[in-house]
Amino acid sequence: MGKGEDTRQFIIEKAAFLYNQKGIAGTSISDIMEATDLAKGGIYKRFKSKEEITLEVFDFLAKRLFDSINAAIKDKVTATDMLMALIDHYYDRLVMAKQGGCPLLNFGVEADDTDPLLRDRVGRGIKVIQDQIGRIVADGIKTGEFRSSVDAGQFGIKMFNLLEGTILACRVLHSKAQMRMLGDMLKAEIHGFKNN
Repeated sequence: MGKGEDTRQFIIEKAAFLYNQKGIAGTSISDIMEATDLAKGGIYKRFKSKEEITLEVFDFLAKRLFDSINAAIKDKVTATDMLMALIDHYYDRLVMAKQGGCPLLNFGVEADDTDPLLRDRVGRGIKVIQDQIGRIVADGIKTGEFRSSVDAGQFGIKMFNLLEGTILACRVLHSKAQMRMLGDMLKAEIHGFKNN
């Protein structure tokens, strides 16, 4: 990367923390200037608008989320172990994260009615994780670990939506207790998928 690209990436990374904590509307160009120690011209030399920064920040945070999920499950062999690791990852890393929780939830709430381009990107991100969960379950069915009657796609949607909704509840209530309870419920359901 050249110096311009390095600076662009630096701006994205510094702005990411602000966006994920303060939201899109709550993060101003002045906030980004302060976080980066750059003048307004230094930011707009690399980005056409705040909207462009917002999209780049979302892409950066979404990639970081996907990478962290993949890292959490990469060494797991069975479908059960992968799903358990994913649930634990939500509890350990995402629910009360100091950097602001899950970007899919944070950006999705603000973009659903106001920004169709960002809303579509968030929607694709949601589908990535729902489909990933569904593929893990489908692989478990294929290997005989899980019963063939389990609906893999439906469970992918259910597990993702329950985890994300629980992040919201836990952050508002300032407690991880509901994520632990939900995680235990999902784990029990997954153990019920097993062929006996």
